[in-house]
Amino acid sequence: MSGPSLLPQIGALIAAEATPDFPRCLAAFLRAITPYDFTVVFGYRGASQPIDLFDDFPAAKRAVFVTDYQAGPYLLDPFYLAATRPVAPRLYRMRDLAPDRFYQGEYFRNYYVQTGLAEEIGFFVDTGQGAMVVVSLMRATKPFSTREFAALAGAAPVVEAAVARNWRGLAERFDRPVARGREGSPGQIERTFQRFGAGQLTEREREVAEYTLKGYSAEALGQVLGIASGTVRIHRRNIYAKLAISSQGELFARFIETLERG
Repeated sequence: MSGPSLLPQIGALIAAEATPDFPRCLAAFLRAITPYDFTVVFGYRGASQPIDLFDDFPAAKRAVFVTDYQAGPYLLDPFYLAATRPVAPRLYRMRDLAPDRFYQGEYFRNYYVQTGLAEEIGFFVDTGQGAMVVVSLMRATKPFSTREFAALAGAAPVVEAAVARNWRGLAERFDRPVARGREGSPGQIERTFQRFGAGQLTEREREVAEYTLKGYSAEALGQVLGIASGTVRIHRRNIYAKLAISSQGELFARFIETLERG
């Protein structure tokens, strides 16, 4: 990040702290560095439903990017999973955080492909008490070039400082009672993976099903669980037999059914 042309945007960003104008000033600052199509700012904390802190989607796209996402698919989102590990605060490309078979997985093929994005990148900002803000920048037609990504990464100190100050009380928002379908429903959605296949699958099979849905290959999943890839494949065959299904698409559908049952 360099050049006096960004000073007005930085000044506006500082002046807008703790006001409703802050998110739009943040987006204007980032777009002054390099153009992109959409901004969405989600707050994450543990397994709670993400809070949509800001977005500039048109109404038709917001249904997919926000409403549908908050209904459950976020549980398989690489950005959500990274935010709740958590990863070190900085700018990431989604492909740097995604499992090895993410783009062949059912989350991508059944949900994420509907977004029509060429690429999504995100600033991860720690706001304290286990709450993470992710500022996502989205391109519809072409990925961010190496140069564009580097220019945005150079702005990370400004983004992190401003975002951390503006949303420093974010963790408290996850503890407030909220209307159904709004800022989180911890206790309902967070237990979906634990409930998935209850009474049919063993604990190990449930773990295999979870990581399969997240986009892990048998080899990568074996490394995570400390078992051989051949053993992973045996578990998958057993899972399919017990659930009377024959594909990952059906496994994904069963997961969504479990989620919708609450």
